[in-house]
Amino acid sequence: MKRLLILILSTLSFTAFAQNSMTIILKDAKSRLVLQGATVTITDLKKASSTDVTGQVTFSDIPAGLHVMEYKLAGYTQKVDSLSLPLINNTPIIILLEQAATEELDEVVVSSTRSSRTIANIPTRMEVIAGEELDEKGNMKPGDIRMVLNESTGIQTQQTSATSANASIRIQGLDGRYTQILKDGFPLFSGAASGLGLLQTPPLDLKQVEVIKGSSSTLYGGGAIAGLVNLISKTPKEERELNIHLNGTSAGGLDLNGYFGQRFGKAGITVFASRNSNRAYAPGNESFTAIPEFTRFTFNPKLFLYFNDKTTLNFGLNSSAEKRTGGDLLYIKGHGDDTHTFFEQNKSDRVSSQFAINHKVGEHSAIAFRNSISYFNRKITVPTYVFDGSQYGTFSEATFSNNGEKAEWVAGLNLWTDKFKENEQTAVPLRDYDHTTLGAFFQNNLHATDWLELEAGLRSDYVVDYGFALLPRVSALFKITEKLNSRIGGGLGYKTPTIFTEESERIQYQNVLPISDVQNKLERSYGANWDVNYRTSLFNDQVAISINHLFFYTFLNNPLTMVQESSGQYRFVNSPGHMDSKGMETNLKFVYEDFKLFIGYSFTDAKIHEGNVLRHNPLTAKHRLNNVLMYEVEDKWKLGAEAYYYSRQTLNDGAMGKPYWLFGFMAEKLWERFSLYINFENLTNTRQTRFESIYTGTLSTPVFRDIYAPLDGFIINGGLKLRF
Repeated sequence: MKRLLILILSTLSFTAFAQNSMTIILKDAKSRLVLQGATVTITDLKKASSTDVTGQVTFSDIPAGLHVMEYKLAGYTQKVDSLSLPLINNTPIIILLEQAATEELDEVVVSSTRSSRTIANIPTRMEVIAGEELDEKGNMKPGDIRMVLNESTGIQTQQTSATSANASIRIQGLDGRYTQILKDGFPLFSGAASGLGLLQTPPLDLKQVEVIKGSSSTLYGGGAIAGLVNLISKTPKEERELNIHLNGTSAGGLDLNGYFGQRFGKAGITVFASRNSNRAYAPGNESFTAIPEFTRFTFNPKLFLYFNDKTTLNFGLNSSAEKRTGGDLLYIKGHGDDTHTFFEQNKSDRVSSQFAINHKVGEHSAIAFRNSISYFNRKITVPTYVFDGSQYGTFSEATFSNNGEKAEWVAGLNLWTDKFKENEQTAVPLRDYDHTTLGAFFQNNLHATDWLELEAGLRSDYVVDYGFALLPRVSALFKITEKLNSRIGGGLGYKTPTIFTEESERIQYQNVLPISDVQNKLERSYGANWDVNYRTSLFNDQVAISINHLFFYTFLNNPLTMVQESSGQYRFVNSPGHMDSKGMETNLKFVYEDFKLFIGYSFTDAKIHEGNVLRHNPLTAKHRLNNVLMYEVEDKWKLGAEAYYYSRQTLNDGAMGKPYWLFGFMAEKLWERFSLYINFENLTNTRQTRFESIYTGTLSTPVFRDIYAPLDGFIINGGLKLRF
């Protein structure tokens, strides 16, 4: 009997020894989100498994004792630890992995490519400005997104009014009308609404900004010949997010921005409100304003409904009202006389809706419908002339998508209307137009092999009065090694002609004749780009290095050009020649402990070919150099120094602009609930007015030259950011 008892106990002991089990959950150390697809290895037993969609992995039949554990996931620093079995209890073990410095954007999900994949697995070359970078740029210019975009390699914001500071965005040397600006995928900033779009979009309610360089018309229709910029709004989270941003400048600027977002069970809301203003400002003894006097109010509420796991709906409004007046400083301040009489006043009102409903019809399939209705009114007043017009637009789109493990499909139909009505009779015929575009598209993303991702799409648009546009597009991602990959892609694009260009904006549309659907036609293009991306680390992983090099080419046939007739009026004609833009971009990033160094260089050769005449596209810097050094102690300090170089630019009058450097410095001290910052912009007081006069003629009847360099000079701004 005694021997039998010993045998039973020994058997039970052996069984317990051989049947230890454990569950491990892997999470991101910063966001605390679970990590799917991570590899967990018990190295001494040579056992390995991957985490599931909940971030969990379970091992059974593990002998008691001390075991060496290894945790690996692409984009995260490998972690090695030890674990002793049996465990005290059966509670899952949570392991936190830190993002690797060279891979910090790999887990970002982007929406502009109409794919649910992360940026690391998308064949289309995509640049994302998010998180801390968006927050830092907001310190420099919290009232609009010019700074966010202008300091990116290959992008230049072009000022189109010397006195009112209106601006457009240029990508890879092409005029602003060839870049499509979207808000959450909706085309709200086209035509008449494009001139002030950059200036009327504060960044506080943005989650990220997605930029695709090169032809993207296949994705979102006409207008994206140079590329597209998609402004992605924040969405409500379970935890309340309440941010208040107060900013003041030495030039008389004041920004008051507030954002609230929170989810309450099956509903959620986000609300953004701001008041941005500036007094009329001219540095030194300049007569004309470098910063106009303006006041703008913005209000963007949005409602989210989560009916169940399959159906969601959101509805929001974007609205702003602004009055800005630039010109002769004495006149604006109320001290005008017979000499000091010039001014340019812009009054604008913008209202647009955003509606989207999404429904899953299966485990991998979904249908979606989106609609927006927009209204934009702008009135420009200068001495002896008034431009007053309203734009009415609608956008509707229905899509069906299927997201499989190997392939993703999306197909859709859209209807886009753009109507402009001029309210003021001028010396030229009314510039009214009514554009209707019907489109159909499909796109496929294919995980061909472990080293090859493919993306192909086709769009067919019918533009009433201008005909059909067929737009194929293809991209490929080659994962050569874990550290080296390459993307190549290209596609076709088109642009519907309107009078709203950088050329006509400079003269407030005075004496500009209307577009004719008989004489004018669609501008058509094709383009391609190829990049190589390499990431590695040196000195025992102490220094992380990322290198990206891009080659690009865009060909634009029969570009729309404004020419002056003998009568003094201006007419838009499709040039008999073509325009092309080619060049390259290089981006370098170095990370060492709390230091980050960014270096960006772009070479842009944009030329216009008209018969035997060859000329450079005006206002395009052939060489640009961006340098940013950041020092960050997490949740304590942020220090940044910047240096930007612009080479000489050809002007519309045939002259050459001066090359120049811009320098800046920013410091921010962070606490748990608030932070204080100060920013020194343009430390060397670089101004175009220090190089040369920006106008000809007299003070009362000035004719302004092209603006290619800053006018406001050295400015200090600082503020307070509150987080609740």
